Amino acid sequence: MRQHVNPLNRNFKVIEKIPPLIEMFGDSKLNLHLDIGCAAGQFLFDLALVNNSWNYLGIEIRERLVKTAKLKVQEGEIKNLYFIFGNANNILNDIQCKFIIENVKSISFNFPDPWFKKKHYKRRVIQPEFINIISNSLQKGSLILIKTDVKDLFDYMDGTISSNLNFKTIDKKDFNYSGSFNPNKVKTNREKYVMDNKLEIFERIYIKN
Repeated sequence: MRQHVNPLNRNFKVIEKIPPLIEMFGDSKLNLHLDIGCAAGQFLFDLALVNNSWNYLGIEIRERLVKTAKLKVQEGEIKNLYFIFGNANNILNDIQCKFIIENVKSISFNFPDPWFKKKHYKRRVIQPEFINIISNSLQKGSLILIKTDVKDLFDYMDGTISSNLNFKTIDKKDFNYSGSFNPNKVKTNREKYVMDNKLEIFERIYIKN
């Protein structure tokens, strides 16, 4: 069971010091993929270990998971993977962290917390203001990928991103996996679970105009 954390908690207003890319990665010039809401980071570990031509950065709101993931990175001496603790909205809206979005080539939102009650929609990670922040700093041609097994959440995320004129949808069949952050088509644990139970996955890819 996924532990829900209220992202609007005032404690998340304090942002940990974020090091420059040159301190995060062995080669800071590699293409950078950002996974928002990365949980324990297993998806990123799988990606980093099979594709050393990209750097992977995960942001997660549960501090315990980030601490464990960072220790695992250190023990494995993985040079193309880094984790940050905190609320992604607050982090990426901070002027000191603007360099992250400016260097990102793609962003994934994999099975984020749905927050089913309408009064809790404001707790969902994808918000109009957040997408505006991202769209103003992302390089042209950068991608956003969303994936969920909750149709209502998918419609909410899709409507929010599609309403921003800086993004347009691209057909999944036109997505070049071989040249992307995920050339081996690695799946998240949640995605494997949903597929094993023959449930539907809703996903969409957007490109920055």
